[in-house]
Amino acid sequence: MFEHLKAIPADPILGLITSHAVDPNPKKIDLGIGVYRNEQGNTPMLDCVVQAEKLMIAAQTTKSYLGPAGVTGFNASMSKLLFGADSDALQQGRVRTVQTPGGTGALRVIADLIKSARPNAELWASDPTWANHLALFPAAGVNMHSYPYFDAATSSLRFDEMMASLAQRRAGDAVLFHACCHNPCGVSPDPDQWQAIAELAAERGFTPVIDIAYMGFERGIDEDALAVRLFTERCPEVIVASSCSKNFAMYRDRVGAISIVAENSGKADDVLSVINNVTRKNYSMPPAHGPAVIDIILSSEQLTEQWISEVANMRNRINSLRSTLSQQIATNGISRDFTFLERQSGMFSFMGLTVEQVHRMRDEFSIYIVDSARVNVASFNQQNMAYFIEALATVLDE
Repeated sequence: MFEHLKAIPADPILGLITSHAVDPNPKKIDLGIGVYRNEQGNTPMLDCVVQAEKLMIAAQTTKSYLGPAGVTGFNASMSKLLFGADSDALQQGRVRTVQTPGGTGALRVIADLIKSARPNAELWASDPTWANHLALFPAAGVNMHSYPYFDAATSSLRFDEMMASLAQRRAGDAVLFHACCHNPCGVSPDPDQWQAIAELAAERGFTPVIDIAYMGFERGIDEDALAVRLFTERCPEVIVASSCSKNFAMYRDRVGAISIVAENSGKADDVLSVINNVTRKNYSMPPAHGPAVIDIILSSEQLTEQWISEVANMRNRINSLRSTLSQQIATNGISRDFTFLERQSGMFSFMGLTVEQVHRMRDEFSIYIVDSARVNVASFNQQNMAYFIEALATVLDE
């Protein structure tokens, strides 16, 4: 059975985790893995999650299977969170949300759904996009292409070129968008640009597929759902993959959801039946723990307010790190302009280093960065920032 199999190289980020773990350098820094870290370098549990978890365990009476859609209250709360409690689509019964094992699970279900709905569909994603997008959709047999997005020279959005490319898309095509905090480049459209993109989607008839993995980390909970809501207002069909890993800090509990908007309630039921068939053949039944905890949080006004406050604290800390890093680079004799860090949002930014420079950061300084030079800004703190800047100056030869 296995005699012809060859070892597959480790995923670049997972490989960095392993290398960082065995590195004996006490100054080592892991800037690759995409998790939020506090000033002490830890990924803490949110207080609201701790409280809700205690309530859930105290009330739990069974470990029996859930239905294929998962925790009903979680699905309803996520629908309101994403589309807005007063959404016309919700009121019209056009939305269906199904719990999945993480945002990655949602994306794979979406890929299978697209393949089932339109076997020859073409999916267009931003250049660049999250590396796992490039694996998930082709693995389900969906053909992928890219549209212009990030200008590496200016660390900004190629908006006009993006719009020109999207204007060539048509009904039957699917176009993938990052709703906020673009991974890996940290550059997002502004509200007016999202308006224009949504209007173009309605005009051309392509289907928006929205990945929202960092809701609350760019401008705020409701503000970061703008793209989802604009597309839903203007387009008859929308597909959304959401993740609760970052904004609830529940990474290992793998909590996510797929939400679809259909033309009418009857068609939404048809799509739901296909989703349930897809998940049955994949993981059969979803996990209960994480979604049940989030259901408790979002069903409690007090815990919801606490959660929003804790998300704001994480967002504000990341923004502060961006400002501090940009300013300290400028005051430490590095002439290259890194002020783009302050204009971007979320956990990630490209630092504009060559692969050789990235490898020098790792080999000479034990600073672990993926070859694209994407860094997780949330991994910086007051203890490691000066060391990073010293290493950066060395590899830039300044």
